[in-house]
Amino acid sequence: MKKLIIEKNNTIKEALKKLEENKKRFLIVLENEKVVGTLTDGDIRRGLLNNLDLNSKIEHVINKQFKFLTINSTFDEVCEAFRNSKIDFLPILDENGKLLNIITKKQFHLLLLEDVKFDLLYDFSIFDSKTLEHEIYNRPWGFYKSTLLSPYAQAKIITVFPDGELSLQEHKKREEHWVIIKGKGKVILGESELEVYPGKYIYIPKGCKHQIINTSDENLIFAEVQLGEYFGEDDIIRYSDKYGRINKKEKK
Repeated sequence: MKKLIIEKNNTIKEALKKLEENKKRFLIVLENEKVVGTLTDGDIRRGLLNNLDLNSKIEHVINKQFKFLTINSTFDEVCEAFRNSKIDFLPILDENGKLLNIITKKQFHLLLLEDVKFDLLYDFSIFDSKTLEHEIYNRPWGFYKSTLLSPYAQAKIITVFPDGELSLQEHKKREEHWVIIKGKGKVILGESELEVYPGKYIYIPKGCKHQIINTSDENLIFAEVQLGEYFGEDDIIRYSDKYGRINKKEKK
């Protein structure tokens, strides 16, 4: 956490150097080892607009009415705090106001996405090098959004555009469960062809060739749950693909 903390008697110039170094756009301000406020690049910008200069002390611009958690804060309290669009990070303090940990909104989302046990003393910094996989990822046939990425399962919401289709493929190390949410189309499952519609459930065992095709003029949306021992790109074996991706390692 060293890159994320600064002493109250430091200058705005020193704070800007810290912000450039940590790439987080915020700092936790300490005085006598206790947290007395937070500081963001927005706080500094407002201070400079109010005629402060780079040599001014940060005590003139820090946010003293900051939100924070304690070691006893509940999961519900963290969820409620991060629902506020203005809160991107939360310091975690002990009963004496000393800093125990820091959690960002992105780290919290990844904690949930990867099904990590909720613990406010967890080393959240391990998530900093990871991509927030629940962002939307585009594909030639549409897009998807991950909702769970754990060692034992993965889940997604997948949208297939009109006339779009996933490749005819199979997996050796995972099975898939699909539930159609919206739209109509057809699924190739082994040697069978099935019509799909909202509420339709499709089970795809390991080693079974499968494909979904949107045959309608509206988006086809379905939920996909993958269960198995491995979810890597190299477990996708394509047999045909409308978009010429037979030899490319790309999801779906």
